[in-house]
This record gives sequence, structure tokens and C-alpha cells, in this order.
Amino acid sequence: MRSLLITASLLALAPAAAHAQTAPSVKDAVYTGDLMTRWGKEVTPENAWRLYPRPQMVRERWVNLNGLWDYAIAPKAAERPAAMDRKILVPFPVESKLSRVARKVTPDDRIWYRRSFTVPADWRGQNVMLNFGAVDYEATVRVNGSVVGSHKGGFDAFGFDITPYLKAGENELIVEVTDPTSAGTQPRGKQILAPAGIWYTAVSGIWQTVWLEPLPKLHIAEVRATPDIDRGTVDVAVALSGWANDTDAVRLTASAGGKPIASTIIRANRQATLAIPNAHLWSPDDPHLYDLKAELVTIADPYAGEAERDRKAYDSRFTDHESRVYAKAQVQGAPRDSVAAYFAMRKVSIGPGRVAGQPAILLNNKPLFQHGTLDQGWWPDGLYTPPSEEAMKSDIVFLKKAGFNMLRKHIKVEPARYYHDADRLGMLIWQDMPSGGGEDQYLAGTSQYQAIFPSETLAEQQKQLSEMVGELRAFPSIVTWVVNNEGWGQYDSATLARFVKGLDPSRLVNANSGWVDVAPGVSEMLDIHTYEDVPRTPPLQTNRALVLGEYGGVGFPVPGHIWKPGKDNWSYQVAKDEKEYLVRFRRKMEGVIRQAKENGLSASVYTQTTDVEDEINGLLTYDRAVPKASAEALAEIAAPLWNPPAPD
Repeated sequence: MRSLLITASLLALAPAAAHAQTAPSVKDAVYTGDLMTRWGKEVTPENAWRLYPRPQMVRERWVNLNGLWDYAIAPKAAERPAAMDRKILVPFPVESKLSRVARKVTPDDRIWYRRSFTVPADWRGQNVMLNFGAVDYEATVRVNGSVVGSHKGGFDAFGFDITPYLKAGENELIVEVTDPTSAGTQPRGKQILAPAGIWYTAVSGIWQTVWLEPLPKLHIAEVRATPDIDRGTVDVAVALSGWANDTDAVRLTASAGGKPIASTIIRANRQATLAIPNAHLWSPDDPHLYDLKAELVTIADPYAGEAERDRKAYDSRFTDHESRVYAKAQVQGAPRDSVAAYFAMRKVSIGPGRVAGQPAILLNNKPLFQHGTLDQGWWPDGLYTPPSEEAMKSDIVFLKKAGFNMLRKHIKVEPARYYHDADRLGMLIWQDMPSGGGEDQYLAGTSQYQAIFPSETLAEQQKQLSEMVGELRAFPSIVTWVVNNEGWGQYDSATLARFVKGLDPSRLVNANSGWVDVAPGVSEMLDIHTYEDVPRTPPLQTNRALVLGEYGGVGFPVPGHIWKPGKDNWSYQVAKDEKEYLVRFRRKMEGVIRQAKENGLSASVYTQTTDVEDEINGLLTYDRAVPKASAEALAEIAAPLWNPPAPD
């Protein structure tokens, strides 16, 4: 892949436009502590998040806009500041240490970002797209003084065609951001303005990669590959950016080991079914991936040789006749757009398990116990943003070595490369929808009542839910969508579960993880949370799998690796040393999980991958420097989940 990186001279703006590099006042400062990851210590403006950010839609030409930008924080109602405050390192959120700002952002503030860029000369004749991996929460984007678009939502990617607003030479980019954080009901996960316990430091602003890329006006907007291992096929749908003509077509090529195994040409904005001979199935033990290329091509008039243009012939264009005509079409010239993607042949479903009458979660039509962790995805130096791509991948690598085959991405959405790493490493993922409420917005216990929101809030929640599913459904590692967590802002669970299943029938839907189970006829699993040391199995079900969406919570504070040394830390129970930690972990596994599995349990989620701020329940310290127990010891304890010991 060839990346056109922006020159160093464009990373910094004119010094006259910035104030002195003064630190935020005490009242504005965010607590960042002394912890730094080893990757965070190596971050510079020149190496911050360099890889292409969209691994399921890879294009060769692009410009990375990460680096030093000017920024200012001003009252929300104020006009654009006459001068900026200082520099911020994008893509790290304002509150983080790596951003070089570490300042609190309130609902009454507006963040202003500014930088300049120059479009490469060889992009002439192409449209220029400006893309954002994620901005929390509401962004308005200006190029050379004109508004090019706005976006609401802290977890999904978005972009704008900025071609009409460009000028020769240097262009100015301004991004305005406001964020209500815990003062609003928008999806935000565990962010809170006053962090403590299980609630963490709020994040605001740009927190994923910003980039430019050249595209033809009509281009490939999305590629969706849905495997069917029972038929040995993959359905591939390609969406274009706009209206297409009869001569606009898409050429699809699936490859294995660099060799094409299936290819066809389809009409634009259509779907094709590719046969995959001797399909190599994807699993955690064998994460095999197929390459997929989609090319926008021009073909000769596919109907030029047809004499009849009557109604019957016209209607035939929307039958198998169309597929045959386009598959044989002659391509004229080079592809106008091309993207590299991939897919896996794998299936997740509910079916008969090892306990008679109790359905189980199946992978590739066979029961596979899913042994996972609750994964918060926070970092002491970058908060929402991992310090680097390598750092982000390291968590998955450790969990695989420690005997886990699944993680539950807990009410946060990660950068797209995270899911790409999970695809390649063989890690199953349960993806939570970030909640729009906290412990002030639930009705606990076994109540059948749920939260009530205004219609506007409901519409925004559902919009962002559909955006999350739409963006992430390309990643085969994701096997379950978790709609609600523990009643936090939970509403109309049954409707939302049906909605998600309709968007993506190829995955399982967990309507409620813990607490308020109000969708028994829709949710594909009964999910309870327990932090006890005694066996507790959900009651048997006839139409859904049994899972423990949270358990564990053994704390172990490691000196020198604590977020707030000398302060109260939080965990469900505390071990005094590594030996006791392993004893308690083993007790959880043997006393809760292994016995529950014998009673029909399909999956378990241990709390949690790492310590996070005040919370010390992690298998790893917050800075990822020290495992509470070795990966080998954890894997040995987990081994009987798949290989029961031989009877005496």
C-alpha cells in the first residue's frame, strides 16, 4: 500500500496564529496521573497513527492529516476565536495526556481545531474526500471558510466531498466540536464529567484518524460480504456513491493465497453470489481470510445486441437474465475505482448443544464455548485512543495467549483496525452498543419497566445503532450484537433487537446483557451477571442460549502501576498478591464457569482485560506493563473448558 503522507511543513501552522504554550488552569485541568504505556512514550507528531484507517475498504492513494493542529476552547455561544490557544496532537482526545492538552471540556464549551493542507498535484481531475474516523460528539467542518458538512455521533466514521471548496495551494480546515458528555442522553458509554469507580474520564473531539483521498465522482461506497458455509458461497453487495448507468458495472474477484478463486461482473448497486470451492472455514484456532477486490469498471452497452426493447425485455433486466448479461460483459479501459476488502467463511447460530433441550451458541454448526473478557478499551495516556496501532493489537495478543477466544467490547466502538486485528488473530467479539444513560437512568431488578425518552432521543439512538451495525458488519470476528447493558438507558429492547436482527441476520443478537430481561421471545440469549464465587447458572431456556455476560472482578493493585496512588481503588474483591490472585481466579473458573458449562452455559465474560483508572479488576495493569498472572498460567486454568481432564 502506498501512502502519501503530508509533509512536515504542513503539520504545524504559522506560529503567529497560536498563543504561547501555556498549561490549562487548575480548574480546567484533567487528572492524567503518571502512568504511560511503553507505546505512549514513543508517540510523536510524525508517527501518530500512520496506517490506513479503513482495512475493509483499502485504497492506495491517501493523505494522513494526523499530527499537530492548532486548537482553542471557547464558550459554546462565542464566535470563532481571533487566535488559537496552542497545539494539539490529533487523533488524541482533548482530555488525554497524549493530546498535549489534558483539559476538561464541558457542555458549555466549543472546541476549535485548525490546520492547513495542500492537495497533491496528481489528484487533479478527481474529487477529494475528507474523512474522519470518529469525533466525539457533534462536529461542523469548514474548508476555506465554508461549511462543508456536519455530523452527530461519537463512534462512527463520516466524510465529506470537499472538492467545490478547494483552492490552489494551501487550504484551511476548521473543525468545531461540542460534547454534552454525561449531561446528555446521547450514546457515550462510560464517559462521565466527574470520573470515579466504574465511570471514566470523559473524552471530546477528534479521537480517530483524519485523512484525505481522491475518488471519482461515482465511486464505491461500501462492500458487504455475507458468507453461507452451508451452500459454500458468499453474497457480495456493492453500494456506489450515486446513480449509475447501464454501462457502469462492478468487477468482483475473490482470492485465496494470492490466487483468484471466483470472479464475476455485476451491474452497479447490485449483489452477486460467488461460489467458494472447498471453503476454508474461519475460527479462533484457524482465522483464515479470503481477499476480495471490488472494481468500478465501464462496460460496453450490455443490451446493444438485443433487438427487442419491449416491456418483457425491460423487465428481464431485473431477473437472472441481467446477471448473465453482465457476467459476460466486456470491460472497457482501466477501473475507475478499486478497493481491497476481505471476508471469512464462518457461521454463528443457535442450535442443539451438549445439554439436551438447552440451545447453545454454535460456530460453523458446532458448539464452541466462548471464553471471553469484558474489554473497556481505555488507555492511561490516550483515553479512548490507543497510543498506537501496535498497542491496540497487544491486548488481543495477550488474551489469545491467556486462553481466551472471545472478548466483549464494552459500550465502546474501536477504530476499524482493531476489528481487523481480531479477524487476523482469531478473536471472537461481542460488540456492545454504547449506552446513552448511566446509573441514573435505569430501573433495576426484575422490573418490566424501561426508560422513557423523547422521540428525538429515540430517533438519534436508533440512527447511531444502525450506523454501528452498518460500519462493523464487514468484520467476521464480530459474532454478537449487544443492544443494552444492565438497563443503562435501556428502552424498548424487543423492538431494538428485532431492528438489529433485521439489519444483520448473519449474527446473534443479545438484547439485554444483565438485569432487565424484557425480550425473551426476541433475544437469542439469556444473559445474567454474577460476581459470586458459588455456581450460578441462568435458568434453562428452550429457545435461546445461556451466557454469563459478566463475572469475576478479582482486583489486585500492583504498586507503581496505579492510576491514583494512595487513593481508594475499586474492585469486586481484592487479592493481596499474585498467588492469592491466581487462587481467586481459579475459584471463579472452577466454581462458576466450568460447572455452569456442564449445565448448558454457552459463553462467559470475565471482568476484565485491564485496570481502568480507579477500577483494578484487570488481568493487566492499566499501563499494560504487568500481567496480574502470566498468560500461561491463565491459559492452563482455562484449558479444561475445551479439554476436560480424563476421569480417574
